[in-house]
Amino acid sequence: MAKVRFTETALRDAHQSLLATRMRTRDMIPIAEEMDKVGYFSVEAWGGATFDTCIRYLNEDPWERLRNLKSEFNHTPIQMLLRGQNLVGYKHYPDDVVEKFVEKSYENGVDIFRVFDALNDIRNMEKAIKVAKAQGAHVQGTISYTISPVHTLDDFVDLAKDLEALDCDSVAIKDMAGLITPTAAYDLVSKLKEETDLLVDLHCHCTSGMTPISYYAACQAGVDILDTAISPLSWGTSQPPTESMVAALQGTPYDTGLDLRQLTHIKEYFDDIKEKYATLLDPIAESIDADVLLYQIPGGMLSNLISQLKEQNALDRYADVLDEMPRVRKDMGYPPLVTPTSQIVGIQAVMNVLGGERYKTVSNEVKEYMKGNYGKPPAPVDPEISKRIIGDEEVITCRPADLLEPEFDKYKSEGMEEGFVKSDEDALTYALYPPIAPKFLKGEAVEEELKAPSIADDTEIGIPTQYNVEVDGDVFEVKIMPTGFMEIEETEKGPFTPVEGGVLSSMQGMVIKLNVNVGDKVSVGSTIAVIEAMKMENDIQSEVEGVVKEIFVEPGDAVSAGDILMVIE
Repeated sequence: MAKVRFTETALRDAHQSLLATRMRTRDMIPIAEEMDKVGYFSVEAWGGATFDTCIRYLNEDPWERLRNLKSEFNHTPIQMLLRGQNLVGYKHYPDDVVEKFVEKSYENGVDIFRVFDALNDIRNMEKAIKVAKAQGAHVQGTISYTISPVHTLDDFVDLAKDLEALDCDSVAIKDMAGLITPTAAYDLVSKLKEETDLLVDLHCHCTSGMTPISYYAACQAGVDILDTAISPLSWGTSQPPTESMVAALQGTPYDTGLDLRQLTHIKEYFDDIKEKYATLLDPIAESIDADVLLYQIPGGMLSNLISQLKEQNALDRYADVLDEMPRVRKDMGYPPLVTPTSQIVGIQAVMNVLGGERYKTVSNEVKEYMKGNYGKPPAPVDPEISKRIIGDEEVITCRPADLLEPEFDKYKSEGMEEGFVKSDEDALTYALYPPIAPKFLKGEAVEEELKAPSIADDTEIGIPTQYNVEVDGDVFEVKIMPTGFMEIEETEKGPFTPVEGGVLSSMQGMVIKLNVNVGDKVSVGSTIAVIEAMKMENDIQSEVEGVVKEIFVEPGDAVSAGDILMVIE
């Protein structure tokens, strides 16, 4: 039996799962050289949500991050997670954008491309796989593992055979929510080894608590690679700890040969990193939650869902959202919950709960999903829900990207004319994220503050912090220890009192488009603005017929639920 090899996820999936993808490049580089000496099969360090987060929150160039990491990893391949035709975004991109992105990713430092599709629709993986192979990269085709009434072991194996036919070098079982049982892991890995010649990689999150046992069962079945995370960034919605799995396999036929003492030095570094980002670490994301077997939210989605509910001031509705998610998933034909379908299903569940009525508010991404523009769902969607969302619009049956016109040259020329695109990489950033990329590329973005836990001075709070409390006749001295400040910011945006004819934002987010100007006539149901909330685009529609009298916002403005966007009379 060959030794099992590890892919280390600390630089991508681990912090995406636990820290909302907020780790800065400057906190990766100091430990990269030492990680390079360990003997990993690969280090996952790019792709997934890292690209979006870099330009949206960190004011970092993701391409520069990749180049900097590549300069440090001289022996260990750098691996990225690529969402097939979605690349690192939340929609399908034209073939010319996919081709250019894969080429530039390889050129800037990606050695291994893990390519998946949220619906396991291989049509959405073909282009990226073929281009990556043409570059000479290692291509890892991926099975998005899930449990549902319509998913079977044979289906997963058939997908692996199709991936092998596309000349993939390996296959990954991507278990986003830690759903795979030891028996299921053994059976699936065994059959993949029997019926294909591919290396088999098992990628699981620990949310359910049973992943280490499933990993060992996979070893017994002949798995070649396991994905792990250095222990400070492991468990919960992340992967099993690297050091623990190394120790568990020592002295067995699957011994990794990795040095625990060397890993200890890396562990100590990430202990400090975890403390630095402690304010982003939610106890829910870090804990074991066997209820995941019911709601099936993947690791990265769970921590981001918590963050998004906090942004909407609705964390108290967390349990309601978890209950709603399986219902929405069933309505949509049981898609595996992985980006972007996890966001599509998850955010729709949030809207259903916060809106007080199911499907009263629907993101543009849900509309596109129902039209078939994300691919073929594993099972038919609920026809009544579909009709409510898209009416009598025709559902496509072809490869979605076949309907998309080339866009790369358009975005490159537009960006160069505006002066913020200076390279193909800049053009790709713009093409992937048109609403937010210009601000970043123009140098107008600001790095999100990384807040540290602090204790305020009593005099700054202005309220008592020590009391005598009487309970049943006994007096106790109680001290209140403040943990932070409340800051009040002034704003000039919008009126502070209700306005007749005012159109309110139903959510917190960012205005990315205004479809009307002052003086325009609008009808009931017409789209007057688009707000991006929780990475999904949401049309704001007029509920009245009238004329736009005043507009209080502009593209790029942040808005809260209840803010007045404009007045229509």
